[in-house]
Amino acid sequence: MASQDGIREATTLIRGGREATLASSAEGQPFASLVTPAPAPDLSPLLWLSSLSAHTRQLAAEPRCALLFTGPADGPNPQTAPRVTVTGLAERVPDSEAPALKARWLARHPYAALYADFADFSLWRVRIGGALHVGGFARAERIKASELAPDPVAVAAILAAEPHIIEHMNRDHADAVAAIAQGLLGGGSGGWRMVGVDVDGCDISDSNQTVRLAFLAKVSDSDGVRAALIRAAREGRARLGG
Repeated sequence: MASQDGIREATTLIRGGREATLASSAEGQPFASLVTPAPAPDLSPLLWLSSLSAHTRQLAAEPRCALLFTGPADGPNPQTAPRVTVTGLAERVPDSEAPALKARWLARHPYAALYADFADFSLWRVRIGGALHVGGFARAERIKASELAPDPVAVAAILAAEPHIIEHMNRDHADAVAAIAQGLLGGGSGGWRMVGVDVDGCDISDSNQTVRLAFLAKVSDSDGVRAALIRAAREGRARLGG
């Protein structure tokens, strides 16, 4: 069984990753490429891929793949960086699910609105089969898919509450959203708005970049989200000196 700290860090890396290395293959030849993922509510990485790209054609022929998410290194040695390699199966997201999940992907990557409607692009999802988490130099452990997967009941509850939470925060607590983005997450001045919420945290965007707040613990309902945001807003304001 993987450690709780390892599971939490692996989840944080997957939820917060703005970029990842995708490993696919063509007739047995490994191939690596840069992709820009966003997590679905159930943690499955979402990829907005062009059919003109080699990795998209490779995934269509051989869905087995891997994604490497990497955090910042602790010093000059890159081996000290926390990282997680996710293995799984890639699949094209069905049309019935695509609009909502595409909106979630765009919330993480707002700059991509410039090409989001190009005809050669479509949304893909990687169903997680397992992971290898490395917390730094010589600190590795394997994590089962069942250990990474969030509680489906909690996922459904937060997904149902998400529109109201986002509307309420942006309408009535825009100052708190800005304090979190600027004071806690290193965002600059600008029109920060909450754009996504899940069991592990929330995403805040200024329409150009998106920053991620990881909750201190998983939440299972709107009350849990509220408590986490109140705590984060207080800390953000304190750091800003307000």
